[in-house]
Amino acid sequence: MDVQGLQMTQQTPPTPGVFKRNPPIAGEAEAIEAAKNGDAEAFSRLYALHKRRVYTLCLRMLGNVSEAEDMTQEAFLHLFRKIGSFRGESAFSTWLHRLTVNLVLMHLRKKGLNLVSLEETINPSEEDAPKRDFGSRDLALTGSVDRVALERAVASLPPGYRMVFVLHDVEGFEHNEIATMLECSTGNSKSQLHKARLKLRELLRQPEPAAQPNGLKEVAV
Repeated sequence: MDVQGLQMTQQTPPTPGVFKRNPPIAGEAEAIEAAKNGDAEAFSRLYALHKRRVYTLCLRMLGNVSEAEDMTQEAFLHLFRKIGSFRGESAFSTWLHRLTVNLVLMHLRKKGLNLVSLEETINPSEEDAPKRDFGSRDLALTGSVDRVALERAVASLPPGYRMVFVLHDVEGFEHNEIATMLECSTGNSKSQLHKARLKLRELLRQPEPAAQPNGLKEVAV
């Protein structure tokens, strides 16, 4: 399959609600085994099944359409080379998303970007410090929220906040895993998540902008 021609098109706007994972996909297991044996058509099937969610993940982490498209291509090229190492110890989508997350983080580090806030790492303010277990679900953000507005708000978050929010609340990583990936403390991860949720509430209360930030496209999970 020629993944160099990968193009992302605007999807039909999803129904309002919280971020949800896709259920198991029919025929995926067979396609994985065939792809591991070099079947190009099977790999194309996996690409078709997962390209939208991989792109969505890249877009949420990067907040930039062009970079998200490039990283989606890179993720599937990497998958083509690495699919033989998939052992089925976790769901394929989980394995693919972790692979994608690692590629995006490497991309950001090469650009010299800070993935967490130095301000919070060194001197979090008393006012902003977590006052409860912020690893739990935030009901104010998981109720009936307009999906497109929520996507726009996530894209508008500062990079460090957005990264932790996507990894924890969207992808389901634990704070200790996030701390390892972002090379920060578990407490810093929790504090970043807390501030991200507060910022999201603030953004969702603001009037809807005329244009989408960072060229954000409407995406579906």
